[in-house]
Amino acid sequence: MSTLISPEHVEPVAAPFVAPPNRKRWLIIQPKSNTPLMVDSGKVSMPLNLLMVATMVQNHFLADFVDERIGDEVPQDFSGYDVVALTSRTLNAKRVYALADRARAQGKKVILGGVHPTMMIDEAREHCDTVVFGEIESIYDELARDIYADQIKPLYRPSSEEGWKPMNLLDKPDFTIARRSPNSKRYSFLLPMLATKGCPVGCNFCCTPRIYGKNFRMREVDRVLDEIRFRQYEAGRPNIRFSFMDDNISFRPAFADELFNAMVGMGVGWNANISMNFLEKPEVAALAKEAGCEMLNVGFESVSPETIKHVHKGSNRVGRYDEIVANVHKQGIALQGYFIFGFDTDTAASFQHTYDFIMKNRIEFPVFTIATPFPGTPWYEEMRHRIVQHDWDKYDTFHYMYEPAKMQRDEFLRNFIKVQREIYSWPNIWKRMAGRKLDWVWMVNVAMHNFTQRLTPAMLL
Repeated sequence: MSTLISPEHVEPVAAPFVAPPNRKRWLIIQPKSNTPLMVDSGKVSMPLNLLMVATMVQNHFLADFVDERIGDEVPQDFSGYDVVALTSRTLNAKRVYALADRARAQGKKVILGGVHPTMMIDEAREHCDTVVFGEIESIYDELARDIYADQIKPLYRPSSEEGWKPMNLLDKPDFTIARRSPNSKRYSFLLPMLATKGCPVGCNFCCTPRIYGKNFRMREVDRVLDEIRFRQYEAGRPNIRFSFMDDNISFRPAFADELFNAMVGMGVGWNANISMNFLEKPEVAALAKEAGCEMLNVGFESVSPETIKHVHKGSNRVGRYDEIVANVHKQGIALQGYFIFGFDTDTAASFQHTYDFIMKNRIEFPVFTIATPFPGTPWYEEMRHRIVQHDWDKYDTFHYMYEPAKMQRDEFLRNFIKVQREIYSWPNIWKRMAGRKLDWVWMVNVAMHNFTQRLTPAMLL
């Protein structure tokens, strides 16, 4: 039996925005970074978030898209545009600000969004007309109306935690926007996909809750499947490969279970970031394999229980690391394991212990980073007086930030380089990858061998 709702209880809904006949034109820019390391080298992923922006924008504006990372050139003359919009991470903020300043000097409206402007609003506002806080889709209609009315505000953000737009209202991104570039062959064959957003945990070193909200939002599984089928149709074949860009696809285990079950038999290959405690159950990896999983990205962070306690990562239980790896490897799924060095609990022995764990468990794709307090996080404020690196170009998690309590700088850098060179030496690549067919994970190891052998302490300062 249906329930009638009286008119006074109906929430008012704003009329859909309709663009005027004479549309304004945007230039949407994915900037490159200035770091000398591997951040934007080789194949790069299509910028999913920015393509979601471009897909929305083209409904009401004319829009051009430029990705500097693949060799597209940003025009010197912005006279053909009304709006110049840029996304920024911390490591390319200086580049973004330079482009933004040039566009404003030519009289253009400049919009800055992304992680760094969201975390550093006051700094970003010195270089633009408006900052978009978090994701643009939650405030897009208001922004579009204001641009046409020439009444752009200095900041756009959801009015409350409940103001974030439900994921089921989001259109699938139009990848043809990026593929129009003559340099599009530099994009990875792994297509980006998004099933969830947000994180209610709020770790003091993490930007995610501020960027996407503390509510964990999920797309309907059927909408994820529809997008997969659409990508298969675009490619003209079922066996496409993609990466879930979610921070943690398993935060709601029931959702991940439903999604994986629904993907069984689709013929796709994929990888995703996943929580370690979810993998303690052998049936999870078994189901992921059935669904087409080729690699799982896991934040081991450290093999030291003391360090795990120090960073408050309760989902990681070091005593079960071997068991988790065995559960995944039993299914023939590769592991991309993330390891962070530089916490105050680390010593020179931490590097050896990490090396031993990786070799014993044959982690296929270990990723090593330096503990980096990112601006705008509580950890940054806590560590500010110890940070020695204040150049945003160096905030790529591969530059020395502060001296750990139990190691001097030179000792730390020497060991950080040594562990990578040894892990990615030819003999150790063969040991870790033995029995695996030649595939893109092998190619990553070859690239990492070439990269790590060139590392010097000066590159990390």
